[in-house]
Amino acid sequence: MKREITAVAGLVAFVLAGQNVSGKTLEDVLKEKGVITEEDYKEVTKVKPIDYKLGKGFTFTSQDEKFQLSIGGRMQFRYTFMDYDKDWDKSDTSQFNAQRIRLVTQGYAYSKDFTYKLEIDPKVLSENGDSSRGGLLDCFINYKVADELQFLVGQTKVKYGYSMIQSDANLMFVDRVPWIGKMAPSYELGAFGHGKAFNGLLDYAMSVTNGDGQTYAGSTNHNAFAARVAVSPLGSMSNDEPDLAISKKPLFTIGANYFYNSLDTDENWGNYGKQWNGYKDISNYGFDTHFKWMGLAVQGEVLFGQGESYATGIDNRTMGWYGQAGYNITPNIGAAFRYSQFDKDRDTADDLESEQVGAISYYFDKHNLKVQADVGNVHTQRGADPTTDDMRYRVQAQIIF
Repeated sequence: MKREITAVAGLVAFVLAGQNVSGKTLEDVLKEKGVITEEDYKEVTKVKPIDYKLGKGFTFTSQDEKFQLSIGGRMQFRYTFMDYDKDWDKSDTSQFNAQRIRLVTQGYAYSKDFTYKLEIDPKVLSENGDSSRGGLLDCFINYKVADELQFLVGQTKVKYGYSMIQSDANLMFVDRVPWIGKMAPSYELGAFGHGKAFNGLLDYAMSVTNGDGQTYAGSTNHNAFAARVAVSPLGSMSNDEPDLAISKKPLFTIGANYFYNSLDTDENWGNYGKQWNGYKDISNYGFDTHFKWMGLAVQGEVLFGQGESYATGIDNRTMGWYGQAGYNITPNIGAAFRYSQFDKDRDTADDLESEQVGAISYYFDKHNLKVQADVGNVHTQRGADPTTDDMRYRVQAQIIF
């Protein structure tokens, strides 16, 4: 029977080759077309030493199914043209960029409840110039006691700031709001607890981390603490921005999160550190919501931050918020608009930064293969200096394999 199934699979694979790029496995297609029975399907898919699935990569599984390793990756290539305001002393720029180049390995060992992930980006290393910080993104082991209770140690994103939590591979726009890194931490080393309860209606996460930023453990006596809770009253909802599934019923999520940290001078080299280095008792908190239905996706978030300067004893208070809406005209074509605003010092006048951007996306195979373009106005208040409005044009192609 296995030989017959293999022969049929080979024939169908040859016919389908080049016709369509799909996340479905060949066995799924054969089963849907009635070429193989449910019993045959289970037999063929029981153990596959080597397998491939678009979006996950090549998967290697041991014969006893106690060990599994998947190797995949993602690439984003971007073109950006900046048309700077004539009142801003800058020349226009035209730039091609390999924005993100990711290699991802993940799987499980000894038990399917004991998982791991390693994700690296050599471009991060080349930009940073410091081998102690660049390159390494996700690097952790995770143990699942139950869906409601899981423990993770290593480096991953702190669950704070909804836009930051969402993968940059799953956006409706070419990129996130420009100020998000100043208001939300990114990758941190530490210990995490998380889980989902009531079939995904409740999602929570807590963490204790160094607070020093990506791949760094400073010699300090303080740590950072984060907590997040999200509720999805109408059922679990995917965490990507657009409604590619064209949801038949309305779905929405409401979330709240908190992050506490203290940073010595030059302790954190990320965007968050540039905003908060030299501040103690930094309290960050925020709220977010996300709604999807029939191709419509609406998302909004507000984040607040406050910290006391070691040098002056004066508090710095910041706030950032955005609202965005997108609509998938078809599963392949989507359009979106976003407005965002950032106030880096709420006690200082004329220092607001805002963005108005429209985007269009073509999804060849959801987020696995897509092309996106957006046009935006970046409005910047400069105190006594002239306010500027810069036009930004971006096109980006992405492949996940």
